[in-house]
Amino acid sequence: MSIPFSNPLSIPVLGFCAYSGTGKTTLLKQLIPELNRRGLRLAVIKHAHHNFDVDIPGKDSYEMRKAGAKQMLVASHIRWALMTEDAVDGDPQLPHLLKQIETDKVDIVLVEGFKKLQLPKIELHRAAHGKPLIHTHDENIVAIACCDDTETPAELTRLDLNNVGQIADFVIEYSQKWQTPEVALPIPTVATPVSDEQKFLSVAQGLEQLMTMVTPLTASEQVTIDDAANRVLASDAISPVNVPQQTNSAMDGYAFAYSTDNSPSNPVAPLKLMGEVLAGHQYPGTLNPGEAVRIMTGATVPTGADTVEARELVVEQDGQVQLQGKVDAGQHVRLAGEDIAKDALALAKGHRLQAAEQGLLASLGLASADVVKQPVVAVFSTGDEVSQPGEPLKANCIYDSNRYTIKSMAQKLGCKVIDLGIIEDSEASLTAALQQASVDADIVISSGGVSVGNADYIKTVLAKIGKINFWRINMRPGRPLAFGQVNDSLFFGLPGNPVAVMVSFLQFVQPAIRKLAGESNWQPQYLPAITDSILKSRTGRTEFVRGVYSLSNDGRLHVTSTGAQGSGMLNSMVKANCLVIIGEAEDAVMPGQQVFIQPFAELL
Repeated sequence: MSIPFSNPLSIPVLGFCAYSGTGKTTLLKQLIPELNRRGLRLAVIKHAHHNFDVDIPGKDSYEMRKAGAKQMLVASHIRWALMTEDAVDGDPQLPHLLKQIETDKVDIVLVEGFKKLQLPKIELHRAAHGKPLIHTHDENIVAIACCDDTETPAELTRLDLNNVGQIADFVIEYSQKWQTPEVALPIPTVATPVSDEQKFLSVAQGLEQLMTMVTPLTASEQVTIDDAANRVLASDAISPVNVPQQTNSAMDGYAFAYSTDNSPSNPVAPLKLMGEVLAGHQYPGTLNPGEAVRIMTGATVPTGADTVEARELVVEQDGQVQLQGKVDAGQHVRLAGEDIAKDALALAKGHRLQAAEQGLLASLGLASADVVKQPVVAVFSTGDEVSQPGEPLKANCIYDSNRYTIKSMAQKLGCKVIDLGIIEDSEASLTAALQQASVDADIVISSGGVSVGNADYIKTVLAKIGKINFWRINMRPGRPLAFGQVNDSLFFGLPGNPVAVMVSFLQFVQPAIRKLAGESNWQPQYLPAITDSILKSRTGRTEFVRGVYSLSNDGRLHVTSTGAQGSGMLNSMVKANCLVIIGEAEDAVMPGQQVFIQPFAELL
């Protein structure tokens, strides 16, 4: 019976299984040094079916273990070993053993034994032993290493049991293609239903509800390629030309018609040099077999030629060209239309245009792009305690930073921004501002005035002129959130604390703007990383911790907190390059554990 296996590690695990006497240990003793030579760091777990000792009588570790120590760890500057007595009741469990592996020091774990587990395995088989193949009753076999007399199914990779190099190639390819098993994201993509009576929403619930109220804009306009940055295509971009337009050379060298005579094994067949082709020019005639032209990178390959050899692998003398290197038919030639064919789809509707996309459209000869109408966002701050930067700071007040962070993020999403300034805390002023903003803008964003305070007039105004939901989101920072409509405009009421504003914008306003602008299939980017800090949270809420991530020497992303996490501490955002997301089920994450990060990328 096959037993389910769940890999608890962030690195691949690959088993080797065979009948006794096939030579598993012999193969591994040859395979391990070969993989080490190629740079792969290995851990090996072997299932022993008998009692064994790893040290000898007389050694201190042996004597202390036999004296009754349940665990004995002996260490030196060269190695360390942990010996555990009465480790398990019954057979050892592979997931438990795997958790003892230091994954920052190895790239893959090879397992000998545990053949009953649903573990990816290479089967070793020798026909001379007369044993049946294991793969017939184990669907977890990924390859069979066998002798010439073994018959294997076409769908399984066949390896030569006596070719260690070939088996090493397979292990390396398996390691490179392996992906970490899907882990539940910190913010679920599907929200749990919530009743109207519930006072608090999860991040996923709030996002799901507001996105149902966002309808993409349909109006479009033609803009120049220069003005298309951060805009979204309103229609498919179809290529009017082949890219490249002509079959051309990928390097400086010599162009000729491939023949089996054009090879170092036939040195008596030099080519006659017929001329030179520079980029932007063409050879006037047709090359015949046995002829060649000197050609520059990007130059059109002459009619009759189909192959280019690099200049440094050719000897040119007295009008003759002698090839020195191995020649493959069609090498170093870029075929017309091999990148994008004429009348083919170059970029699909709903694609956001950045530098690479602008360059691609220009390479097709397009001077303009059909893009979705630029979303218009009106921004204002509320509160008598907020002062305008550049003016004297009033007593008991703070300078307004929220409008500036909101405007910057909206502009980077391709929006046109209307700055309404600071609106005083009065019902009349807020009513007038919101009424006018709902006429001029597609989205209206305020900061402050959505908490439970009695002086927050915005709730009174919105109740009269709009359709608004006031939510408390189970997240930190950024619990209070208002969302709805004022006339035909979407309205976001963000918290007042500066960091809470930025986090709320990233999680709620950003996806709404992207959908409004017609951007298709956008999803926030979550990357797995190893935390080097203790990260605390509270069960039942999503915590967004400001962090700094980088690629470590172990080849993985590591992240650390920026320190104090007060929701008014903008400096913590300046130091950060990501948010570390701690899901609702966690109350703390310890150093060495995997977390998900949300990189700021270009938005902040």
